[in-house]
Formats: sequence, C-alpha cells, structure tokens
Amino acid sequence: MTNREPTATTNLDKTSETEPLPWKRARDLLDAGALAEAASFLGTVRPDGRPHSARIGAAWYDGNVYFQTGQQTRKAHNLEVNPACTLSTSLTGIDLVFEGLAERITDGPTLEAVAAVWREGGWAAEVSRDGIVAPYNAPGTGPPPWQVYRVAAHTVFGVATAEPYGATRWRF
Repeated sequence: MTNREPTATTNLDKTSETEPLPWKRARDLLDAGALAEAASFLGTVRPDGRPHSARIGAAWYDGNVYFQTGQQTRKAHNLEVNPACTLSTSLTGIDLVFEGLAERITDGPTLEAVAAVWREGGWAAEVSRDGIVAPYNAPGTGPPPWQVYRVAAHTVFGVATAEPYGATRWRF
C-alpha cells in the first residue's frame, strides 16, 4: 500500500446515519506504532481448502503490514501454495482486517527497516541472510532465520470500537 490513499471507501454501518470512517484514523494509529502492542492474527488457506489462523507478530512499515514465521510452519506451507491471506488486529478504538496476498521479502534494506520497527517495539530482531533472527520467538515458529512477509492488501475493513463508531471498507 505504501501510504496510498483508498481508491474507494464504503460505509458498512447499516444501523445508523454515520459517515464512513476516515482511513486517516486507522493509518495514524498504525504510523504511531500501535501494531507493535496489538494482538494480530494471520488467516491462510490449507492446500485442501480448510482455513488456518495463527497469532503472529506484525509490524507496520511504509504503509504496509509485515509479519514473520518459520519456514516449517503451517502458515508458511499454506502461503507457498496460496498467498491469499487476512491479517486481523485490534487497535485502540478500531479493529482492522487486511485482505490481500502475502509476499515474501528478502531484500536487505526492507528487512532491516522492518527489523528496526520490531526493535522499536521491544523485540530484538536482526537481519540474517534473507530473513531475521532474535533471541526468542513463539515456540511453534521453529528455528531461525525466520521468513518475513508483506501483506499486499487490496482491501482493509475497519470497525470502530470507540466513538465515533462505524464500519468501513477501504479498497486500494
């Protein structure tokens, strides 16, 4: 998304006369580092079509959401076959769901920038070859280095959990 503005905004709140939520509301929270403190969940699709969801560590950099996982994890295997995914998170005052395609990131400058975001959030991530390493990670992630992915989001849904309330779909 790289700090793009939505090409279409749709008000999904059918219960009131509210205006669509402004993308700026979500983007300002993300730019301020709110994702580092939020629980985030990645949804992928198994090769047989069954859904899979797992909590992941996410980072917001240059208008995109990034996550990391081990090469041998279920989510990594799923993404090899089908890169379609969702990334859901609950920020202060707004829940977000990013829909798009997961793209593996291996270029050094982007890996370093995303690792720096994780370090700012308190996780000591460092670049190693075409992935990242750290003193610790989730137990099921497997051995480092871990792969980093960017969610190339085409749609983001937002549901406000604080005033002003509303629900909006942003297309990019």
